[in-house]
Amino acid sequence: MAIRKIIRMGHPSLRIPGKNVANEFIGSDTMQQLLVDMTDTLRDYGGVGLAAPQIDEPLRMAIIEVPGGPSRYGEIEAIPLTVFFNPVIEILNPEVAGYWEGCLSVPGLRGFVERPQHVLVRYTNQQGDPAELELKGFLATVVQHEFDHLDGRLYIDHIKDTTKLVFEEEWLKFAPQ
Repeated sequence: MAIRKIIRMGHPSLRIPGKNVANEFIGSDTMQQLLVDMTDTLRDYGGVGLAAPQIDEPLRMAIIEVPGGPSRYGEIEAIPLTVFFNPVIEILNPEVAGYWEGCLSVPGLRGFVERPQHVLVRYTNQQGDPAELELKGFLATVVQHEFDHLDGRLYIDHIKDTTKLVFEEEWLKFAPQ
């Protein structure tokens, strides 16, 4: 088990767009070890998604694992551990909704971000095959949040009202749930 350090806001690598992952690299031993490290890191930190740039690997890849079930955002559909190489998001419906987002690279803070709620993700899967996934609601927000990291962006870049950037401790006490 290899837990990698998640770099935090202010580290210059978080603002550099990741490089596409070549198909021939996807099945390599190096990539498989990176995926094990990312999975171990995600689970150790307790997140639902992790992008390679967050562990200072400048690649267009992310993993997402959402347990599903009841949450503060309502009933959420599960996403088993999924690996996304070179993902591209297509907005299927521009209607937005907002969620209080947190990030492993921005620890201790939450921010209210509005994003489109119906998307199609085209990506290369762990076997090197083209794949797509249509998502709505909270799960659409999750993929947009994670894939922002692949473009050198953080959720805070999307906050329209800076009064809705708060410390997580205060958010738990005072934010409407």
